[in-house]
Amino acid sequence: MQTSILTLLLLLLSTQSSATSASITDRFIQCLHNRADPSFPITGEVYTPGNSSFPTVLQNYIRNLRFNETTTPKPFLIITAEHVSHIQAAVVCGKQNRLLLKTRSGGHDYEGLSYLTNTNQPFFIVDMFNLRSINVDIEQETAWVQAGATLGEVYYRIAEKSNKHGFPAGVCPTVGVGGHFSGGGYGNLMRKYGLSVDNIVDAQIIDVNGKLLDRKSMGEDLFWAITGGGGVSFGRGTKPQHHRGTMGTSC
Repeated sequence: MQTSILTLLLLLLSTQSSATSASITDRFIQCLHNRADPSFPITGEVYTPGNSSFPTVLQNYIRNLRFNETTTPKPFLIITAEHVSHIQAAVVCGKQNRLLLKTRSGGHDYEGLSYLTNTNQPFFIVDMFNLRSINVDIEQETAWVQAGATLGEVYYRIAEKSNKHGFPAGVCPTVGVGGHFSGGGYGNLMRKYGLSVDNIVDAQIIDVNGKLLDRKSMGEDLFWAITGGGGVSFGRGTKPQHHRGTMGTSC
């Protein structure tokens, strides 16, 4: 039986920093409301420690329990983004208020850097788990994948459409594609098909100014930087991306 490899695409993001207080938190939240698309209200996606659901939202994607102690630094706010404008608002408002932004996809970072900080800086999290749509086009041998999807979900959606297609990536099904692809994407098929990023042909990111960029608008230098250069270095990953590429076969 032959196996063809789907080309995929990716999504990432960047970061800022500084201090917070009750007044800054209030100002930050107001900025989020003002910046987000009113057709997709952000109100229900913002969690502070005073919200009863805050601990659950924070802990749902903490994969390493060493980073779930009472002494572990906690974010002052979590945004469970459901629309690209939520991420754009988070980036712009975080920059304006000089706040440290963390982006969490699947929470598998070995050092927990997607949901904690090694400094004393107050920080907030943009959690991507609601942004996980996967659209597979077998005829074009491409897929669109959002940053909050997991590898297992990607494999499952491909298998729904074909028993001859696949995608080279890792073996842990709960790893988020945003972090996995931004770090290169090592897997069992890489000797024949390379890393995940070798099969990514387009990507969308939100830059530090809140602009949504694709490969053409970001330029080749930034595109190649985000495909393996690390998930917190260049921009924030968001909505589905278009991927095209040549297909290979194997026995």
